[in-house]
Amino acid sequence: MGGTSQAPYGSLNLGRSTADAPESVEENRRRFFAALGFSTDAAAIAGQVHGTRVQTVSQGGLYTGTDGLVTDTPGVLLCITAADCAAVLLADPEARVLGACHAGWRGTVGRIVDTTLAAMQALGADVDRVRAFVSPCIGAGTFEVGPEVAAQFEDAFVHEGKRGRPHVDLKAALNAQLVEAGIEQDAIEISPCCTVSEAERFFSHRASGGITGRMMGAIGYPVA
Repeated sequence: MGGTSQAPYGSLNLGRSTADAPESVEENRRRFFAALGFSTDAAAIAGQVHGTRVQTVSQGGLYTGTDGLVTDTPGVLLCITAADCAAVLLADPEARVLGACHAGWRGTVGRIVDTTLAAMQALGADVDRVRAFVSPCIGAGTFEVGPEVAAQFEDAFVHEGKRGRPHVDLKAALNAQLVEAGIEQDAIEISPCCTVSEAERFFSHRASGGITGRMMGAIGYPVA
């Protein structure tokens, strides 16, 4: 909400990979970054491929072929785009080390959370201090998958849907991985929102049939 894009990308579409008017996307990004106190040039954006590669960055720009970013540089805003997948945002507020990763089912199965945390630790982060946020994403009630996808998740995160097909609880799987990595449960916040069932509020690739905008999960320390 609050952007310049027209349907089916209305209104705050932040994704350049869509067929939206480029000038609308750029204005939307300017508004979004400015609302957070950052310039467009400060945004380090993951050029996502549904993989598990994580890069350490110290300046803004597009980082192609990567689904996770970490930094210890104030003034850099780590950005993950999404439209059903989760943006996982991580921070060690004492070391001032930040991480962000894109976790759909492939990234979750590939444990991109672990790779992101390892990259943060290389910059001085301590998992005992890390706080985590899992963004609005597809919920268990709407994440129907094929048996080949369900088989890659532990049974605890798979249940049978109304049509007899398996559903995956992506949020629960990510929460479990964060806890297994050593983050305290009370330091983890999981958004209760489902992008598919709340498509009037969020962009949803599945609910729209693939033609929709992109949201961003972003995290950064402004320059003091």
